[in-house]
Amino acid sequence: MILPVLRHAMLTLALCCAATGLWAQEATLVADTVEIRADATLVAEGNVEVFFDGTRLTASRVTYDRNGDQLTIDGPLVLSAGDDAVILADSAALDTDLTDGILESARLVLDRQLQIAASEIARAGGRFTRLSNAVASSCEVCTSGSPPLWEIRASRIVRDELERQLYFDDAQLRIVGVPVFYLPRLRLPDPSLQRATGFLVPELERRSRLGIGIRAPYFIRLGDHADLTLRPYLSADTTTLEAAYRHELRTGSLSFEGAVSRDDIRPGDTRAYLFAEGQFDLPRTFTLDFDVELVSDTAYLLDYGYSTKDRLDSALTVGRTRDDQIVQAGITSFRSLRASDLAVTDELPNELIEAELRQRLFANARWGQAWLSFGAIGLERPSNTAGVGRDVSRLSAALAWQADATLPAGLVGRAQARIDLDQYIVSEDPAFDDATRVSPAAALGLSWPLSRTDADGVNHLLEPQVQLVWAETSGEAVPNEDSTTVEFDEGNLFALSRFPGSDEVEEGLRANLGATWTRYDPAGWSLGLTVGRVLRFDTPGQFGADTGLAGSASDWLLAANYRLSDTVAVLSRALIDDNLEVNVSETRLTYRRNGATLDGSYLFRAAEPLEGRFEDIAELALDGQIPIDDNWTASADWRFEGDAGRTTQAGIGVKYENECIGVDLSVSRRFTSTTNVEPATDIALRVFLAGFGTGADGRQARRACGG
Repeated sequence: MILPVLRHAMLTLALCCAATGLWAQEATLVADTVEIRADATLVAEGNVEVFFDGTRLTASRVTYDRNGDQLTIDGPLVLSAGDDAVILADSAALDTDLTDGILESARLVLDRQLQIAASEIARAGGRFTRLSNAVASSCEVCTSGSPPLWEIRASRIVRDELERQLYFDDAQLRIVGVPVFYLPRLRLPDPSLQRATGFLVPELERRSRLGIGIRAPYFIRLGDHADLTLRPYLSADTTTLEAAYRHELRTGSLSFEGAVSRDDIRPGDTRAYLFAEGQFDLPRTFTLDFDVELVSDTAYLLDYGYSTKDRLDSALTVGRTRDDQIVQAGITSFRSLRASDLAVTDELPNELIEAELRQRLFANARWGQAWLSFGAIGLERPSNTAGVGRDVSRLSAALAWQADATLPAGLVGRAQARIDLDQYIVSEDPAFDDATRVSPAAALGLSWPLSRTDADGVNHLLEPQVQLVWAETSGEAVPNEDSTTVEFDEGNLFALSRFPGSDEVEEGLRANLGATWTRYDPAGWSLGLTVGRVLRFDTPGQFGADTGLAGSASDWLLAANYRLSDTVAVLSRALIDDNLEVNVSETRLTYRRNGATLDGSYLFRAAEPLEGRFEDIAELALDGQIPIDDNWTASADWRFEGDAGRTTQAGIGVKYENECIGVDLSVSRRFTSTTNVEPATDIALRVFLAGFGTGADGRQARRACGG
């Protein structure tokens, strides 16, 4: 009756200490049978499991020899620790704490990715694992005997568990069994290490203006909170060093990226760029943000594919935001890379200084809330020529009030009032003198939100809304720097002014009319529609004919949005006049499902000379990717200018990735050209081996072994 009770029982080895002098009391043994022999030898057989200090051993038989203080283990055995390392072997001889010893015909598996097979594995000091006559690979090994896609053979591999590094002696890289590369010494990070000094995956690419080149990144770990990546880029036409630096601080973070080049595009010139950004916490909850964008010449970023930006801005900002206060001050420097701006660079603003204080005076249910604001800006142009080198400074003060109230029958009323006082100081432009301007505005609004829920759970929300707005300005004429273009959409249908800045204020008496209907379906989708229009009782003539806001009646604003959970989102809006002509149209599409993605946009704007748009603009853009199967993914992007009838950019890519290797190939073409930038075709190829911190986690779909 005793044996059935002991089968599959857990025996704490402390029970055996008096008889055998075995391990410390933390060790635990589980087995079908446990026998203590007369010579103090302990034999455990059948589904043996040993737990000791975070290490787990499973085997078919374990024998403890008290005289030698050693474990003899018959396999198949599995030895696993808490660092995602697992050893499988046929047999082993280990010390009692499972840290030192020899394992025969063994295999080491790291982070479920990289496997290393060896004739013998020796563990020493609980830190080092030495593998003799070893083969390392993260590829599926087929029983047919065919070689894996890649493997590294070595006379010895040593794993440092503390540093999480792998050291190879006489390393030989084989592709499908064929030796292709040899190194007498090689060090690689094991898969569990996220940041380690060493080479990253090299990249091969071809650019129209630079030829075929190779990029060999080298990552340098500068402690736990900083790192530097150096990427030499070499081709027949360029010698380039790229660099990226990241640093996390206790009170913030900063990062830099840039490059320095000598090439045949501009012989004898040193070309370079630097992008940097950072954010830091200051005392009293203030924050400091900076953004630096510098480049040596206007074509460098496009020639090397670093960025498509055609206007650079560098900024330094200090500020804080509270529930009742906003404080912000900053300076911004501008530089245009557009070919059309090169001849008039000195006439474009290059520096902007801004400061703002916004303080809430009170907020309560009875009286609403009121805000007092103060601001200052300074805008400078390099040119000293009168008329085109205009410099402007503005000092502003504003008082704003708003109150909401719930009225009978569910009506909601809103009252608003605002007055702005601006002092302009203008130099180097005879068309404007220093000026003082006062701009009062007031509005009364009424909305009626109506809700209904059908028997099937569908909810409808309808909200008609009307708003009466009055505004005017008094004082001398002022230059318009920040409101040269205007937007009319559902976001500002009920705004006091539709100009984006402060230099222009929408004047006159007008009525803003609109209604929104939204349908929420329990199946997880929603549909929303918005219609609106502006009716003017006087027409100051501030807006161009094709902005949608000119005349006594604006264009009809029509907007729609559709959402299906996190899968599909469609947003569309248009401005249509009484003759059914479309002046503005914009549509955006997002699709996400089962790894497939699609982002699309269409934009049309009619010509408007007052905004510097002398021709209609129509643009179509598509970006997407689709998984072909478990291993293959295809991607494409396309940009089309409908007004010019031409493609401006197009690209395709294909990526293959399995448990042990990844290949990423892309081809892109830029068709546009200017006086300083030519059309270009770029081809990039990236190949990486999974299992060494290369960006792949080694858990993609595994290849099927053929028959």
